[in-house]
Amino acid sequence: MFVNCAFDAQYQPLFYGIVFTIVRSGFRARCALEADDALESRFIKIQSIIGECRYSIHDISRTELDGVPPLPRFNMPLELGVFIGAKRYGGAPHADKRALILDTVPYRYQRFISDIAGQDIQYHNGNVVDAITKTASWLRNKSRRTTVPGGAAISAEYELFQADLPNILNGLGLQEHEVTFSDYLTLIESFITE
Repeated sequence: MFVNCAFDAQYQPLFYGIVFTIVRSGFRARCALEADDALESRFIKIQSIIGECRYSIHDISRTELDGVPPLPRFNMPLELGVFIGAKRYGGAPHADKRALILDTVPYRYQRFISDIAGQDIQYHNGNVVDAITKTASWLRNKSRRTTVPGGAAISAEYELFQADLPNILNGLGLQEHEVTFSDYLTLIESFITE
């Protein structure tokens, strides 16, 4: 499952909650952070991941102005467009692609990406529990897997995981800022297995 969202420190709790939900639900989370190869274009890597994933989650909530002059970052809408294009023009191998689109509040996206007004957009209000719940419900509905727990159950497990994470990292000799995306996936898988 392709995860298309911001990777900055402010968004990290939502990102980690969504990734935990994906792994806990029995799916493999994929994103641009999974491989760090300076010889490979990030956008080409993203296109490759999109080509390999049936499901995706696109959080288009991070459109704040930044820098001088102040401009928004539109990487997430761009990657959403690539995923939509793959479904539309990718032929039979991509016809079954499904996507969850998240934003913070209802209809805000219409101010900066109005062409997707016909899509079903879900809202998390910047809240991790809401993001987990929306993700779990969507995964259960689209995959039709009865093994995907409800959002409340996953949120409770995620809270336990987050509380135990400092001890886990300490035991591995890692500090939180040193954890890579691959490390995080392994930590989640180990926690779920135990």
